[in-house]
Order: sequence, then structure tokens, then C-alpha cells
Amino acid sequence: MIICFYQIGIYVTQSIERHCIPKFPPPSQDSLLVFLLCLTLAFSINFFSSDDRNSGGSSVTGSPLSSENMAEPPPLKPILQKPPGFKDPNHIALPVPRPPARKLILPSPLSQKNKKRRSCWRRCCCFFCLLVLILIVAILAVGGVLYLWFEPKLPVVHLQSFRISKFNVTDKSDGSYLNAKTIGRIEIKNPNSKLSLNYGDIEVQIAAGEGTRTELGSMIVPSFIQSEENTTSLKIETMVSNETVDDGAGRNLNSGNRTGELVVNVEARTKIGFVVDGRRMPPVKIEVSCGSVSLKRLDRGNVPKCSIHLRRWFL
Repeated sequence: MIICFYQIGIYVTQSIERHCIPKFPPPSQDSLLVFLLCLTLAFSINFFSSDDRNSGGSSVTGSPLSSENMAEPPPLKPILQKPPGFKDPNHIALPVPRPPARKLILPSPLSQKNKKRRSCWRRCCCFFCLLVLILIVAILAVGGVLYLWFEPKLPVVHLQSFRISKFNVTDKSDGSYLNAKTIGRIEIKNPNSKLSLNYGDIEVQIAAGEGTRTELGSMIVPSFIQSEENTTSLKIETMVSNETVDDGAGRNLNSGNRTGELVVNVEARTKIGFVVDGRRMPPVKIEVSCGSVSLKRLDRGNVPKCSIHLRRWFL
């Protein structure tokens, strides 16, 4: 490229020499060469700088002839920070995308009916449970008040007397046979001052002996009502005839009857209930036991107290 400019410069100088005005002296060939060299360098610098701008704006480093490269870079201006909440008026805010609208799922009429039925059933159950609880509390409260007012008590039972009017053990070839007849009295006292007692049929059984007992007969006393603070005496008569007993048991019964050491057991089973102002309450089963009492003790006037056991609360 320099050679081309050099040839162009020689051609220009020759044309100047030919056509220049005579009053101006023609320039020398050396000065023209210097001028052409300077013009060539300037053009080449301008050409390369324009290529650098187009390629990214980076300048050629290491050129000793560039005055711009030798100059110091201008001082940087401090970047001002934007205050909080600053909004650039030139900035166009993009619209925020909204989520798609959800479709409302309406419950079916069948499910609504089922919910109504369930809620109604729950309310009925709660109301029924509450009603039962109130009834139980009311019954307990009324029962407590009635118990404190009437003070119900079970009867007091004593074995008043007992006697064997006939007692005979007969030994035969095929065994021993017992013939006996007993008479006894049971005393029943009602300790309640506001309640009467209703007795059902009383089944009385009498046995003799310890360990192995021998039945001396049984009797049923008809039902009756005992008024307040009343004492009732029941006569008990039993009889056995030709009852088979063991040989050893028959001999022990004979000797015990003669000496008075014979042990007698009296048991009774019945139903008993309270009567309030002529109204009979539901009865319960009781069992009365007057056991292990000798004939000698009864002949001396000792009246043993019998024990009462509740067999079942509800019948």
C-alpha cells in the first residue's frame, strides 16, 4: 500500500511541476516524499481504528505512534445507587401473568342429601344419649332421696326353738332306715319403721349332722306381708319316713340325739320385697342359713342369729 501511495505521490508532483504557476517555486522531491509518508501513516491509523470500532471498540495496544494510547484514561464517575422504592419512569413494567381461574365444583344433590341425613342422625344420637344420661341421673337422684328417707333394711331372723319329737333308726338286712319328725320355730323381725316387707313362698329344709348331712325333711311356708316394726314367728314341722342312711351315720344320729350333741342345720329360701304405701316393689331372692347349732344349746334357751345372703339382685 505504501508503494502505491509513493507512486501516486510521484505522479502528483510531476503534474504539479508541469502545471504550477511560475511565481511559486516547485517543491523538492524529498519534501514531497515526507509529505506522502505522513499522509500514508495518517490514513492507515484512521483505517485500523475504524476496524477496531466495528469489531468491538477495542484499541490497538503497543503502538508507539498513537497519541491516544499514550494518554491516561479519564477518571470514572461514581455510580449513584438508587434509593429503595425507586421506579424508573422510562421502564415499562411487564404485566404479571395471572394463574388460570379454577372451576368451581358444585356438590351433587345426592351428596347434599347424604350430608343432611348424617347430620340429622348425629343430632338424634346425641339427643338420645343426653336423654338417657339425664334419666339415669334422675333415677339415681330419686333413689338416693328415697333411700335416705325410708332407710330400707333387711329382716332379722333367729332360730327360736328346735325339737326332734320322733327319731328312730332301724337296722335291716338291706340297710339302715330313718324315721324322724321335727318341730321348730323361726322368728322374723321387720326393723323398718316406714316400709312393709313382702315375703314369697318360703322353702325350709332341715338337716342333721356335721360333714355328711342327713336330710330331716322340708316344708313350704305360704307367702305373707309383714307390717312395719312387726315380729313374726313361723312354725316349721318336717317329717321323714324310711329314709335310707348309712350304718355309721345312723349310729351317730342315735347317740347324738340321746346326748344332745346332735348338730342341726336350718336353711330357707324365699323372695322378699318392700311395700311403700301399698305398692309392692320388685322382689329379690334371699337365702337364710341357721347352721351348726346343737340340740343342747337350743334347750338352754340360746337363740342363734341366722345369716341372710342375697342370691340375685334382679329376677
